Amino acid sequence: MKKKFVAVLLALCLVLALCACGESAAPAASSAPASDAPASDAPAAGGPNESLTFVTGGETGTYYAFGSVIAQYVSANTNLSVTAVSGNGSKANVEDMDAGSYELGFCQSDVMSYAHDGTNIFAETGAVDSFSAVAALYMEQVQIVTMNPDIKTVEDLRGKSVSIGAQGSGVYFNAVDVLGCYDMTIEDISPVYQSFGDSADSLKDGKIDAAFIVAGAPTTAITDLSTSGQVYLVSLDDEHIDKLLAASPYYSKYTVTADTYGMPEDAQTVAVAAMVIARNDVSEDAIYTFVSTIFENADQLQHGKAAELNLEFASSITSVPYHPGAARYFAEKGIDIG
Repeated sequence: MKKKFVAVLLALCLVLALCACGESAAPAASSAPASDAPASDAPAAGGPNESLTFVTGGETGTYYAFGSVIAQYVSANTNLSVTAVSGNGSKANVEDMDAGSYELGFCQSDVMSYAHDGTNIFAETGAVDSFSAVAALYMEQVQIVTMNPDIKTVEDLRGKSVSIGAQGSGVYFNAVDVLGCYDMTIEDISPVYQSFGDSADSLKDGKIDAAFIVAGAPTTAITDLSTSGQVYLVSLDDEHIDKLLAASPYYSKYTVTADTYGMPEDAQTVAVAAMVIARNDVSEDAIYTFVSTIFENADQLQHGKAAELNLEFASSITSVPYHPGAARYFAEKGIDIG
């Protein structure tokens, strides 16, 4: 009898122990799904579930820096995924987009017009009709940078070694335009074809005398260069700027202030607009999301150029038709781009 009682008691203890184990396991099982909550996989609110690649510029230029900030912000705050990649300049960006490599790209406003019309650097290959304008974001200054204080005017570039941009960039034609208004040609200088970063390195090493850098100031390549010595920007005088504007109205007069690069004085130059363009086959909803996110949240974009974002300016470059997604957003803001 005693043995039977002990056996029953042991059985009861075993049952109680098994129940206890089951109760402790239950919460662990129910907490697992909570740690893998589907909300972590859900895109942020707004926009279509699409992925776009945004070709910018060299890694020491404003295109790449600002483009990366824009891409990260749009991706983090909408359903639209945008990836910024470095590029080889405006002309190359248009050609690569036309070939289907990218959906979005940065492009100088003048080069954008050349591509659409099949003129200047696109005269031989012909017009490109696979893209539309999205928005003008900021002004790109034609900066003629040097570390030689004796180079004070464009005429002082005669016979000098001068970088006029990477192959495939729009900088070449900016150099041609500026030299032309001083009755000079590329033959009057010793041209070198380098990216912004390589131009800065060559200036620092004394391998070239000056460089044309067309980008939003302050430009990383020039800012970095200024840490190694005094930099100067060559100024254009009013007479020759007026001559240039008469021949090429897509330029605007612009002053780069001395404090931009720690220069002895302000530099007067010209500028073109930095445009975002898109392939025509990108959906209207995707471009609408891209544009609206940028302009509705300009104060959240962590880059100095965000302060220049302006709806009137963004929609003002009409030499190329705007993408339907961009036109839709501007129309909502009361801007009819035709």
